[in-house]
Amino acid sequence: MTHFLADPPDSPAAQQLYQHDLDEDGYVMNASRLWAYGPEAHERLFDLITHVWESNGMTFRQRGILVGATASSLGDSLCSLVWGSRLAGEADPDTAAAVLTGRDDGLTAKERAMAAWARKVVRDPNGTAQRDVQSLREAGWSDGEIFAITVFCALRIAFSTVNDALGARPDAEILDRAPQAVLDAVDFGRPIEDRVRAG
Repeated sequence: MTHFLADPPDSPAAQQLYQHDLDEDGYVMNASRLWAYGPEAHERLFDLITHVWESNGMTFRQRGILVGATASSLGDSLCSLVWGSRLAGEADPDTAAAVLTGRDDGLTAKERAMAAWARKVVRDPNGTAQRDVQSLREAGWSDGEIFAITVFCALRIAFSTVNDALGARPDAEILDRAPQAVLDAVDFGRPIEDRVRAG
């Protein structure tokens, strides 16, 4: 079982969601099979996420760090494995594993501040203080960028929350794609889908 719900009804919007996965990754992700219940909601959510990172000039590496720090702090194994693997490709496996475990080895001071902020947004948004924002400024982030980083993390939390609450498991294909360091770092959340490995 890839999630707790029955198979969603087929629709052109669901097929478009599946096709996007096939084009990008070569297989349909379990999260997409779940979001096929609301493909329009998925599209609008990711339109907003894309708007936030594009309009603020976030790099792929920054997005990987943000999603890795956010998802791992939330205990979301699915997004941690997917984005940990992507970050490993952009940086290296040890850096990705460090972000997923909160060590942040291999990050710049500016990236460390961003990752630390993402974890605070997940764990206790009411516990943040002016000094936390000042630390981001001192690391080189503008107030507009701090706002964008926070919105990006909050939107990713929303996506992960739906996946996790409804039982979406990391895809078996991740076993063939994720570096061992990333697989070892993700010792939380739902287990990888129980299926024979491809190849």
